[in-house]
Amino acid sequence: ASYLQDLSSDGDSTPAAAAMAGSAHLLGFSDEILLHILSHVPSTDLVVNVRHTCRKLAELCLDKSLTHTVLLEKDYEAREDQVKQLLKEMGREIQQLNMAGCYWLSGSTIEHVARCRSLVKVNLSGCHLTSLRLSKMLSALQHLRSLAIDVSPGFDAGQLSSECKATLSRVRELRQTLFTPSYGVVPCCTSLEKLLLYFEILDRTREGAILSGQLFVGQSNVPHYQNLRVFYARLAPGYINQEVVRLYLAVLSDRTPENLHAFLISVPGSFAESGATRNLLDSMARNVVLDALQLPKSWLNGSALLQHMKFSNPFYFSFSRCTLSGSHLIQHILNGGKDLRSLAGLNLSGCAHCLSPDSLLRRAEDDIDSGILETLVAACCNLRHLNLSAAHHHSSEGPGRHLCQLLARLCHLRSLSLPVCSVADSAPRADRKPAQPAMHAVPCGFGKKVRIGVQACPSPFSGQAGPQPSSVFWSLLKSLPFLERLELIGSNFSSAMPRNEPAIRNSLPPCSRAQSVGDAEVAAIGQLAFLRHLTLAQLPSILTGSGLVSIGLQCQQLQSLSLANLGMMGKVVYMSALSDMLKHCKRLKDLRLEQPYFSANAQFFQALSQCSALQRLCLVSRSGTLQPEAVLAFMTRCLHVVVCHMFTGESLATCKSLQQTLLRR
Repeated sequence: ASYLQDLSSDGDSTPAAAAMAGSAHLLGFSDEILLHILSHVPSTDLVVNVRHTCRKLAELCLDKSLTHTVLLEKDYEAREDQVKQLLKEMGREIQQLNMAGCYWLSGSTIEHVARCRSLVKVNLSGCHLTSLRLSKMLSALQHLRSLAIDVSPGFDAGQLSSECKATLSRVRELRQTLFTPSYGVVPCCTSLEKLLLYFEILDRTREGAILSGQLFVGQSNVPHYQNLRVFYARLAPGYINQEVVRLYLAVLSDRTPENLHAFLISVPGSFAESGATRNLLDSMARNVVLDALQLPKSWLNGSALLQHMKFSNPFYFSFSRCTLSGSHLIQHILNGGKDLRSLAGLNLSGCAHCLSPDSLLRRAEDDIDSGILETLVAACCNLRHLNLSAAHHHSSEGPGRHLCQLLARLCHLRSLSLPVCSVADSAPRADRKPAQPAMHAVPCGFGKKVRIGVQACPSPFSGQAGPQPSSVFWSLLKSLPFLERLELIGSNFSSAMPRNEPAIRNSLPPCSRAQSVGDAEVAAIGQLAFLRHLTLAQLPSILTGSGLVSIGLQCQQLQSLSLANLGMMGKVVYMSALSDMLKHCKRLKDLRLEQPYFSANAQFFQALSQCSALQRLCLVSRSGTLQPEAVLAFMTRCLHVVVCHMFTGESLATCKSLQQTLLRR
């Protein structure tokens, strides 16, 4: 936008100057090219800056291709006055508006959304909204069909006007995040087809009072589910979230919608089955044909439910943490290995027995049944998302029987999560020599002369004992060149600060087969040119971290990186390699490091400062240290950082002093 502002306006440029500029001038491009360029400019910048450069750009900025959908989601540089001006000048043209996560905008600014009278879809999750403001805003949005809001303490459905309720009666898709026990606006949405619920209710108030899961007076109207096609609920930890979701499910159990196609409930830990939920599941088994299913593990373990469920062209299954055997998977989920080309996502995380014929007799160290996996791969050949983490999946020796060799056939995969032990070439033997440590990767290699006039393009495995083409993991990644998300997590890994699970202090040691997965295998990830999200956790054989440098050099699309418990637990051996890697991660937005005894020193923060797009940093290090001066220098350089969480062994006084200094800046 700053470059566009430098352009002369139409009235200020002389004919001679225009002739000199010719086709080299930016405005000499066609409207189609200019619209494509403008589509990458933030909407607030288009209105505040670009529109005022010249007449041509002023007209293009109001083109329907730019005003139809406006994305302000987590646009941290959008100021109050800019958003107000945007909604004032573009409001009548906007049909889809996403303001999710704009927590810094005041309620009075959010009210300006009422100007967008043609809105069909609006996302206001994370925005400050009271019942009265919501009522006033929705009363003006008669064409609204999709809504996303938060329901916070103090919400009162009785304050919603009749005009607001009329708008809600036409809403077909609702995403509602609950921070207090409430039905929210669900009872008003009589035409709902898609309901997404996020339960984030705390068990106690800030004052320490214990909350009740019973819905408050005036909020107990019965929701309308008769047209529902999709029901999704995700619960944060806490008993009160489970109590409230039961009230939502109780209505479903009375009369299950005939058109229900997707039923998904994500619950951390255990969630006991009740009479109402049993009635609901029995009704679904009799009357509903599903396309997507996810249930709490306690509802499936030991149950014959899956034998009676009917599926038609399913696109997503999740059986996380269930005691699902391989024979059960093939017979009741895959219909004996029949064609399931429609299935796009399969979550078998924590299903320790899903690749063995009998769940009762299998031990963790036993090999998988490659025949079961081969049947799975053949039946679900169009899978795009597969999760096999949190279990021991050991492959037996033999040609074509390794898990990586079979998964290589899933050429449409875009996200893959595997346990570390599953990518080991074979079982470790006493007579097998340990793998040679990988040398530190350098761009040109030491002692190698460079020919003049020939481009010295570094090999991702140059200067190191890298993975050979015979490595099954190397071959797997070579066959999945368009993979965007990869997770390689130790079977016994448990985070010190998990999001949706209780913290476990005494974690189990790594699997013995994970000992043969080290720097060379990590370097193989460098083949994934389109990789955006990477997680590496509990890899004990990381010696130097040289593979990280290969990833930094070649995975230029990387936006999210999570590293946890690499190498020996008592020593951080990959600091130098990590610093070299970060220098190349120009698009990295999220970084999470979980490593005991990690020293967040000046070297680390200086390298991290070169990640110019970084927005979120989380450092979890038991007995770790940090240098406050280095943190301050880092925050001064990286102006886009909005979240900085550091949990180390530093004193409380040091942390508070650093926090206050950052807040004053």
